[in-house]
Amino acid sequence: MQFKGTERYVATGDLSMAVNAAVTLQRPLLIKGEPGTGKTMLAEEVAQALGKPLLRWHVKSTTKAQQGLYEYDAVSRLRDSQLGEEKVNDIKNYIRKGMLWQAFDSEEQVVLLIDEIDKADIEFPNDLLVELDKMEFSVYETGERIVAKHRPIIIITSNNEKELPDAFLRRCFFHYIQFPDRDTMEAIVKVHYPDLQHNLVKEALEIFFEIRSVNGLKKKPSTSELIDWLKLLMADNIPADVLKQGGNTNAVPLLHGALLKNEQDIHMLERLAFMARRAQR
Repeated sequence: MQFKGTERYVATGDLSMAVNAAVTLQRPLLIKGEPGTGKTMLAEEVAQALGKPLLRWHVKSTTKAQQGLYEYDAVSRLRDSQLGEEKVNDIKNYIRKGMLWQAFDSEEQVVLLIDEIDKADIEFPNDLLVELDKMEFSVYETGERIVAKHRPIIIITSNNEKELPDAFLRRCFFHYIQFPDRDTMEAIVKVHYPDLQHNLVKEALEIFFEIRSVNGLKKKPSTSELIDWLKLLMADNIPADVLKQGGNTNAVPLLHGALLKNEQDIHMLERLAFMARRAQR
């Protein structure tokens, strides 16, 4: 079965091709792109489209690769031994399966999302090389050898906060999600708000892309922020003509807190608005 996007997710031809290529090659799919471009949501929609269960492993700065395999709770075992618990005799009672182990152990093929891998330590990707390549690992405490029953479809996201090691990149199929053009963005908006007035969408997209085109913004608004902004415009019943009057190239748009996320960018647009007013005198 080929992935072509879903009713909730607009996938470009290049993105669909990347997903299907990674599945065919049985390689992890490494997805990069601006925050808010739907990298995490992609895994959810691939799982839905292919009819597979989804497992999520959200990586943090403190996450270690070993946690994806398993964790041995030696402290609980020591405490239980002091209390005379019988279960201390079986060390398996103190081993907690990680997401990779759960994916390997599943009776059916699953989609495994490793989200924001670049948040972790630089050694994190290298520590998973063998497991992602050979689809097996050993449990030191019990001597078990865990082998994947079905090779999971692995989708790895990165916000490019750190460079990933070459050895890790070699084992992945890579795709960078380009920021959507106007037509694609309009299709995305239509998926989320099919009943939204065309004039309002047109004017909102005009303002959105004008803001993104301003040089020097610390953080350009993303797709998810556009969706939030449109939700607010709908909630306040703001018509397209009012939006047009309040938000042109040189002005801070209405309800700009959904689009602009720091004071430097707001001040920059305010200065542009001031300079534009002076030029018109």
